[in-house]
Amino acid sequence: MPQIIPIKDLKDTAAVSDLCHRVDEPVFITKNGYGDMVLMSIEISEAQIKSGKTKDAKKALKSVRDKYGLT
Repeated sequence: MPQIIPIKDLKDTAAVSDLCHRVDEPVFITKNGYGDMVLMSIEISEAQIKSGKTKDAKKALKSVRDKYGLT
């Protein structure tokens, strides 16, 4: 299940770091009830790179631009 925490919880940096290392997925940060940021441990990101769960940045940005009609 995704971990979602409010931005005010970032004040306790040690607890947020522990959470990012404990869970095996990104941690979503909300601000005023809306999605704002995503955090993950370096180990998770390196594992995703090794397993091929990444996308080319230029292709991903082009896909978003095309989807939302941005130039």
